[in-house]
Amino acid sequence: MGKPRVFVAAVVIAVIITVTGPLAMHAFSGTAGDEAVSVEKPALTVEATTPQPATLPIRISANGNIMAWQEASIGTEADGLRLSSVKANVGDVVRRGQVLATFASGTVVAELAQSRAAVAEAEAELAEATDNAQRAHGLQTTGAMSAQQIQRYITAERTAQARLGAAQAVEKTQRFRLDQTRVIAPDDGVISARGATVGAVLPSGQELFRLIRRGRLEWRAEVAASDLEKLKPGQMAHVTPVGGETIKGRLRMVAPTVDTQTRNGLVYVDLPADAPARAGMFARGDFDVGTGRVMTLPQSAVLLRDGFNYAMRIGPDSRVTQTKVKVGQRAGDRIEITGGIEASARVVASGGAFLGDGDLVRVVDDSSVPSGTAHSEAIR
Repeated sequence: MGKPRVFVAAVVIAVIITVTGPLAMHAFSGTAGDEAVSVEKPALTVEATTPQPATLPIRISANGNIMAWQEASIGTEADGLRLSSVKANVGDVVRRGQVLATFASGTVVAELAQSRAAVAEAEAELAEATDNAQRAHGLQTTGAMSAQQIQRYITAERTAQARLGAAQAVEKTQRFRLDQTRVIAPDDGVISARGATVGAVLPSGQELFRLIRRGRLEWRAEVAASDLEKLKPGQMAHVTPVGGETIKGRLRMVAPTVDTQTRNGLVYVDLPADAPARAGMFARGDFDVGTGRVMTLPQSAVLLRDGFNYAMRIGPDSRVTQTKVKVGQRAGDRIEITGGIEASARVVASGGAFLGDGDLVRVVDDSSVPSGTAHSEAIR
């Protein structure tokens, strides 16, 4: 009887273990899973920062073209003459009065000699007419010559004087034509274009050269009408041609009119003579109009995503929220914040590019993590 009881007891224990074992294991595994879900590790260890006040220059940005201050069109007044020599080319620096080109002058020289001969003839005729008129005046009181004859001699003298004046005018014209066979630079400057070709027979008024007067360049910038009142002659401008170095210029004039289509006005900025720029280049620039107190963040705290600027704001629960911000000018490693967050907001100082909206972070003090560093945490 003892053995059957022991056997029954063993069977009962085995059945209990078989039934309750899986339940116990399930309960244990469920508890461990809950603990694993409830413990979330930070995605990144970051340093927090807040917007800081700073004094920055107030600048107005603009775009425009670099152009010649003034251009002189150098043409010819000699009609129908052949261009015999060209002594200047594009890029040459020339002086006022310098000969740039010459025309064949043989025909003009011959015509000038002819006109001088006509002047000499007219002078001789006038001398003879003057002598006759004086003799007629001397005989007027004697009655040896009628008044009509005396008047004829006087008229002949006046006619001779008029002919001499006409001959002198022709001679002067020929002298001008001879001078026009030399093309002279009207001012100091740089040759920017050349249309002169040796051997060409050109009509009067044909442009031969184009000259940038005194080599001066200016930046013609388009500025919004709302900013024109802030600009005054004498203010400094920082002009940066595409692919070039920044040039310091000075505002010379603000245009009195505004374009009705773009609502922009032109401002003219004088550039230094040795500026590494060329006429026709496009340039961007800024005008210094004063200083002001602004809020700034480190540039590493501002992210550029999809064409917009964002900062990763840190919430009370140490989770980050991607917040769109408005930015202004940059100064060193700081960037102006013009809107989007308040001055008391805590944002990720650096490493925000590795975070997503809603990620959990571990925030450390400045003494814990050097500025501009972040450490990745393994996500399990």
